[in-house]
Amino acid sequence: EGLRSAAMVETPAGCLFEDIQREDIQVEAAVGRGTFGVVFKAVWKGKDVAIKTIESENERNAFLVELRQLSRVNHPNIVKLYGSCDNPVCLVMEYAECGSLYNLLHSADPQAHYTASHAMSWCLQCAQGVAYLHAMKPKALIHRDLKPPNLLLVARGTVLKICDFGTACDIQTCMTNNKGSAAWMAPEVFEGSNYSEKCDVFSWGIILWEVITRKKPFDEIGGSAFCIMWAVHRGTRPPLIRDLPEPIETLMTRCWDKKNIILIFIWLKIRFSITLHTLLLNILTALLSVHCFQPLAPCPNSKESMAVFEQHIRMAQDYLKVQSEIDQLLQRKQELISELEQEQREQQTSSRLIQEHSKLVEDNNQLAAYRQSLRNKLSLIKSQDQQHS
Repeated sequence: EGLRSAAMVETPAGCLFEDIQREDIQVEAAVGRGTFGVVFKAVWKGKDVAIKTIESENERNAFLVELRQLSRVNHPNIVKLYGSCDNPVCLVMEYAECGSLYNLLHSADPQAHYTASHAMSWCLQCAQGVAYLHAMKPKALIHRDLKPPNLLLVARGTVLKICDFGTACDIQTCMTNNKGSAAWMAPEVFEGSNYSEKCDVFSWGIILWEVITRKKPFDEIGGSAFCIMWAVHRGTRPPLIRDLPEPIETLMTRCWDKKNIILIFIWLKIRFSITLHTLLLNILTALLSVHCFQPLAPCPNSKESMAVFEQHIRMAQDYLKVQSEIDQLLQRKQELISELEQEQREQQTSSRLIQEHSKLVEDNNQLAAYRQSLRNKLSLIKSQDQQHS
């Protein structure tokens, strides 16, 4: 009954959501585990899919949460839900052939090579997916468990998909999870404070640090999840990255600064009626045109990868256009500064000349008075000489 009511949630336009029969699915092998249940690779209607099953009745609530939330969304950076089965209960979703971002970063043997372009592209796509969730109406959808294990890769690793919405409305699942979620969890979540979509922004900042360093956040702390939570509560954050460009460092640290992010978020909402995520997208868009952050070569067989590539190209072109205008303005600014400095020098010269002129006039007046005094004395002497003669 609960499954049926959840399946009746209205889906976005163009998003087909089906009641799928179990006999139409050919299960192949287990490929992982989510917040709840086991994930299998399978074939449905001739295409690879992922099916997520539940192992106990205790997982049914998380299952219904994910069904309800995924049936609401339709975005290229969020894993697509095709439908669900009643008997046995399972979700049928898009299959990510490249696995999770976490596995690529830390588990592959040998480790896969990736560049700064990959790192920025993944973070940009993640930010776009999160921004979409936070802009949903009538109420923002908060993921609450944003982390590399929940970020899947397709199209040879060029396209990123957010998955695992089992905690989207059930934070207790996340709170009681193992050390895996604590490293990315915003302090206001485990402190029991009132929290909002900003908790996803905090997690995104930690992910940005992780893809740049290729290190597990807070791995040096060790111990249980509560050791990490306590450290984050006390203000511990991942160490700054040597030689990281200043705009990226500022963006990253503002995302995980509890005080800063609240003030920035509220100020932007009031002042400009935009969200912090728009700011993230704008900054990351600008970074794409820097040489080492140029758009990745697309996977030619993937429409999604080509779309991401074309979007990045347009962003880079727009940035170059704006940057060219900024350069011209900076050049004009420098010219105006030079003209102003020249005027100031001329004014100083004029002022000095005026002062010198005033001094000369004063000296001239004094000399004229002295000359007149000498003439008067001379006249007096001549007059006295005439009297004596």
